[in-house]
Amino acid sequence: MRVLITGAAGFLGSHLCDRFLAEGHQVVGMDNLLTGTTDNIAHLAGRDDFKFVKYDVTNYLYLEGPLDAILHFASPASPIDYLTYPIQTLKVGALGTHNTLGLAKEKNARFLLASTSEIYGDPLVHPQTEDYAGNVDTIGPRGVYDEAKRYAEAITMAYHRTHDIDTRIVRIFNTYGPRMRLDDGRVVPNFIGQALRDEPLTVYGDGSQTRSFCYCSDLIEGIYRLLMSDFNDPVNIGNPSEMSILEFAQLVNMLTDNPGGIVYKQDLRIKGDPQTRQPNIERARNLLSWEPTVDLTTGLHRTIQYFKDRV
Repeated sequence: MRVLITGAAGFLGSHLCDRFLAEGHQVVGMDNLLTGTTDNIAHLAGRDDFKFVKYDVTNYLYLEGPLDAILHFASPASPIDYLTYPIQTLKVGALGTHNTLGLAKEKNARFLLASTSEIYGDPLVHPQTEDYAGNVDTIGPRGVYDEAKRYAEAITMAYHRTHDIDTRIVRIFNTYGPRMRLDDGRVVPNFIGQALRDEPLTVYGDGSQTRSFCYCSDLIEGIYRLLMSDFNDPVNIGNPSEMSILEFAQLVNMLTDNPGGIVYKQDLRIKGDPQTRQPNIERARNLLSWEPTVDLTTGLHRTIQYFKDRV
């Protein structure tokens, strides 16, 4: 296949490029480098089966030649990023999704949207299933990301129903691994960066809020299987192994032999930050025969090793 991956220079987009190339496909990677970096795809330079295009998909989008699939991963994805670039986040979720869907229609290409567990907001249902509509504050600071992705899902399904576009929607839960940015504000790089500097890990509140962490290779496998399936409705891809932020901090300190310990600070989390997060992955298990295989300790060892060269 010849595939277009938007957000190709980002954390997940670059891993997707690697996976599709490893499967023998041709890849066109597109990114405006707002939050991505060409460092993530530098190892692909010079390959005949990979082409990088620096472009903002919120503008009119055209690409020469046939396309078999489009994977739309362009978007700021961490709180620091989408609070810094709120309008760009909304535009890439709305205009960017519209433009990439239009290209899929023109090329008769399969389309996969990168959605997020954030469409569930601060959930009142636990764990979260795909039929849960969510608890989202549309005008809160996090709404710029949550609503961008909710709109992206809506227009994706509209194109599927109206134009018979072959679409997929993956709802991504907390994912970690090499190529995350140290400064992206998410808990994994925050804690690992502090630990490698022998600093105390900053836990806000009492650390009882929970997350479920999925290693990037497991997520990429799930996304690849979803694209190759024939299922159009949203599918949760994540690791259902839930733990508190305090437990996670203790694990990071243990794996890094960090003498700094933990410091508790006033809960300054953004309004609407979810108290709990855990995917129900029965749909992925049944439809894709997928479930995560990399345990948290193994994944963190790999991620810590990656960050050691960058601290």
